[in-house]
Amino acid sequence: MTDRILNPVLRDRLKSADEAAAMIGPGMTVAMSGFTGAGYPKVVPLALASRIERANAAGGRFQIKVLTGASTAPELDGALAKVDGIEMRLPFQSDPVVRGQINDGSLDYLDIHLSHVAQFAWFGFFGDIDIAVIEVTAINADGTLVPSSSVGNNKTWLDLADKVIIEVNRWQPSEMDGMHDIYYGTALPPHRKPIPLLAPADRIGEPHLRVDLDKVVAVVETDAPDRIGAFAPPDAASEQIAGHLLEFFAHEIERGRLTSQLLPLQSGIGNVTNAVLSALAKGGYKGLSAFTEVVQDGMLELVSEGVLSMVSATSFSLSPAGTAEFKRNVDFYRKHIVLRPQEMSNHPELIRRLGCIAMNGMLEADLYGNVNSTHVAGTSIMNGIGGSGDFARNAYLSVFMSASTAKGGRISSIVPMASHVDHTEHDTMVVVTEQGLADLRGLSPKQRARLVIERCAHPDYRPMLQDYFDRACRDSHGKHTPHLLGEALSWHQRLVETGSMRRTDA
Repeated sequence: MTDRILNPVLRDRLKSADEAAAMIGPGMTVAMSGFTGAGYPKVVPLALASRIERANAAGGRFQIKVLTGASTAPELDGALAKVDGIEMRLPFQSDPVVRGQINDGSLDYLDIHLSHVAQFAWFGFFGDIDIAVIEVTAINADGTLVPSSSVGNNKTWLDLADKVIIEVNRWQPSEMDGMHDIYYGTALPPHRKPIPLLAPADRIGEPHLRVDLDKVVAVVETDAPDRIGAFAPPDAASEQIAGHLLEFFAHEIERGRLTSQLLPLQSGIGNVTNAVLSALAKGGYKGLSAFTEVVQDGMLELVSEGVLSMVSATSFSLSPAGTAEFKRNVDFYRKHIVLRPQEMSNHPELIRRLGCIAMNGMLEADLYGNVNSTHVAGTSIMNGIGGSGDFARNAYLSVFMSASTAKGGRISSIVPMASHVDHTEHDTMVVVTEQGLADLRGLSPKQRARLVIERCAHPDYRPMLQDYFDRACRDSHGKHTPHLLGEALSWHQRLVETGSMRRTDA
């Protein structure tokens, strides 16, 4: 396998996973590759988890701080969490064990915008980064690194870490070489310069990652797949949401606010957004572009069908079937997909200038367009804000989507007041459920509330929401944003107590 390690200096630093893991000590801040279950280190975290388990069983206290690009997979987050090995985690997670520890208060979690992570690291807000563990596809003869299936924050981790461990994963196709665009022109304020990217297809950097060879303490060979589960097929609600959104696009084209090429697309991860992407092909669109975070199965389909001509992202997020399709036709996809550091894929200035159409999921939206995308009943974290805030605040068009109810209809996704606000009413332009679409642009709070109730709320909850709004308007004596604070909060209290938002006297 050493044909993937062409630099003689780094070839001499080959180690086993156990030997590499032994270089990580208690209390260290460890930055690892990985973004949505792609491109994360596969064997060193497992070896480290075994080491932590032995140390803690002997009466020690072995924990580390874990920094990544976004979520990872069971071999990293899950394995370390199961042995109580994580003291602090950022900036995004999706592992059920990690989530449980965050919500029971035993694990500190910092949920921040993905575009902020690199800058925070450079300014030292996370402290010194003791060691980076980075998966790559190969090591070139000059010591540069061929990135893997995600880029994430790897550039920053390699630049800032005191020491570096590299996992070279043969499972990743070598043909990915040339798919990446690593921009080294960033600087900290006040020395920043304009980023010379004018379209999603532009390449402004280098195909490989740089690393100081003196910092590399171990190179570990692996042959292990990324771990991303299969997506469920779109359900009826997802397809209805997609239909409403395509009707809206057609309306915007007719009004001259969009063209048939739309604008660069961004979509969050999940069945709803995959349904929207599939609907674009049925709508007859061709030659579109995407400036987004992740390449999902739906985007591969759109690229192969010519609906998308170019996708700019920071990571793949493919099901096993999507992964197999990508590996079969990697030479084709390399011409249409470019992976960048997440400080570029999520850069607010680029999102604003390119005029992206942002399509993200939500847990709930309130009558005025405030969106909660992270917390159940305002207190228990699900995954995190991820990049949705980067795009919602800066996109030309910011869309939030969800089924109108959850838990078999026991919970309304449209509520009087959001229990937690990730995206304020100022960042929410369109709300879509299977019931319909509410275009909130140019509307006052009361106008927004009437439209959200009419278009987006489920019929079972529409009378309750209308009754709340009518009484709030009456009792607030014409306030700008009418609320009955005690009653709004009681919706979420009922959820906590009964698992339902239905009125107890209903």
